[in-house]
Amino acid sequence: MKIGILALQGAFAEHAQMLEKLGIESVELRNLKNFQQHYSDLSGLILPGGESTAIGKLLRELYMLEPIKQAISSGFPVFELVLV
Repeated sequence: MKIGILALQGAFAEHAQMLEKLGIESVELRNLKNFQQHYSDLSGLILPGGESTAIGKLLRELYMLEPIKQAISSGFPVFELVLV
């Protein structure tokens, strides 16, 4: 099992550390090429919490928003942390 972690903002390092403690391989996803390179090998995706407008802006600038939305729409397992 390999889990992708969106590594743009938020506690992505802490998520990676916890997955490592559980014996689960993870990969930090920082750009579209990186996402496309690893997507077919992933069992799921973690979207760490952070400032939502900043993350949205970064996802658009890096052309990652649509591919992630498509993955979610197709039923790809995603864990999203939102703090209110």
